[in-house]
Amino acid sequence: MASVLRRFALGVLFLAGAGAVPDPWPFGGGVFSLASPALADDDDGGGDDDGGGDDGGGRSGSGSGGRDGGRGGDDRDDDGGVFPFFRDLFDPAPPPSPPQRARRAAPPPPRPAYAPAELVAIGSAEDLAAAEGLGFLVIADEEIGLVGSRLARLRVPAGLTLAQARQRLVAARPAVAADLNHYYRPEAAPGCAEDPCLARSLIGWPRDGVLSAATPRIGLIDTGINLAHEALKDRRIDLTSLSDAPRDPSSKVHGTAIAALLVGANGSRTPGLLPNAELVAVDAFHHERGDDRSDAYDLVRALNIVAAKDVDVINLSLAGPNNEVLQRAVAAIAARDLMMVAAAGNDGPSADPIYPAAYPDVTVATAVDHRYRPYRRAGRGGHIDFAAPGVDVWTAASVSGARPRTGTSFAAPFITAAIAHVRAASPDLKRAEVKQALAAAVEDLGAPGRDPVFGWGLLRLDRLDPAAGAASPPAPGVPIEGGRIHPTGMN
Repeated sequence: MASVLRRFALGVLFLAGAGAVPDPWPFGGGVFSLASPALADDDDGGGDDDGGGDDGGGRSGSGSGGRDGGRGGDDRDDDGGVFPFFRDLFDPAPPPSPPQRARRAAPPPPRPAYAPAELVAIGSAEDLAAAEGLGFLVIADEEIGLVGSRLARLRVPAGLTLAQARQRLVAARPAVAADLNHYYRPEAAPGCAEDPCLARSLIGWPRDGVLSAATPRIGLIDTGINLAHEALKDRRIDLTSLSDAPRDPSSKVHGTAIAALLVGANGSRTPGLLPNAELVAVDAFHHERGDDRSDAYDLVRALNIVAAKDVDVINLSLAGPNNEVLQRAVAAIAARDLMMVAAAGNDGPSADPIYPAAYPDVTVATAVDHRYRPYRRAGRGGHIDFAAPGVDVWTAASVSGARPRTGTSFAAPFITAAIAHVRAASPDLKRAEVKQALAAAVEDLGAPGRDPVFGWGLLRLDRLDPAAGAASPPAPGVPIEGGRIHPTGMN
């Protein structure tokens, strides 16, 4: 009866033109209002004109349904207007619905670590013929001048595990380097949805990127690149793609962002660190089940292509497991006194080292934010060499425009650009001397000297003097090239 009286009183107030009844209200709390709530209309996509889909960092729309009119239904019945209000005055109130428990989205399936039933191997033509005699099928192979042997993908004999197949091959042909055909992925992480200033100001890098008359030549192994992007369409980019049918080509998200950081045009929204440099890029990735991935076979092919084109340094913003075949290729690159820069990885500070970063001949970049704090997911260890901006770094989106990106992938180009500048300006410097010049130009962060979080420290271009490569010896007990240190900072 009280419910009926209350509904009757509400109807009287409506007829009297009452718009709202504030507390205190004799029949219960709340505010009675006939005004419709304002509905959000948010589709800014996190500041990315690609629709916010590059790395999951943007917002895809409001909970109210966004711009497409998803308002959660209309609150009027078929007879329209406010007459259902009077009809409902004398209807019994429906029983309360039981509380609904939100469903938790299923976690994504784990990403595979290697190609199934497949090995990658380096050996002679005779070695491959012997492998076929052992029951292996040569899926693909080619001559790799970098290592002076053939590189092959091998299907393992039926009935053997990968470990058994590898053991059989190496036992029969001891000179062969063989391993699982591991997968490697771009090292990126979600960023924020704001437009920060250019991160280069943190390390004293000039906005126009003009450092000298020398023209560096930079190697890049990554995903595809959108050469039609406003920041890249007039750049000197030599792009080779290894993707072949029937595999789907890689996306252009990661590669476009890294390329723009390196050579993006002045005057664009994403000017590069060295806009006048030449970029020798290889798309070594393919897309499979929502995943951009490369494998050891294609990475070695890509290294072979880039190394043959007389580059000053190679950027490797990618990560995966240790692999004997990849390690041999990396060692061959180093034997040519060619420098490689790899991302430290985004698996967290307690994670095992990732590769190629953890190989002794690779220069390793970790990431810091604009307050000089380490990126919370950056890998750590004695292999870390230098820190650079890597949190909310402003760079190109994959289709057009720009967005901030986060991850050690985006710190690596800063170190790569610095090395390219030094090597182009002082081509006689050896690899260890270039690395020493960078170590002499850092802002020391964390524990004094080299440490597992920041390496030697934050790179500062405004302190960089190539002559320091010959003038300043490394700190006692801490080798500048190929060293591994304990968390205390000492060997």
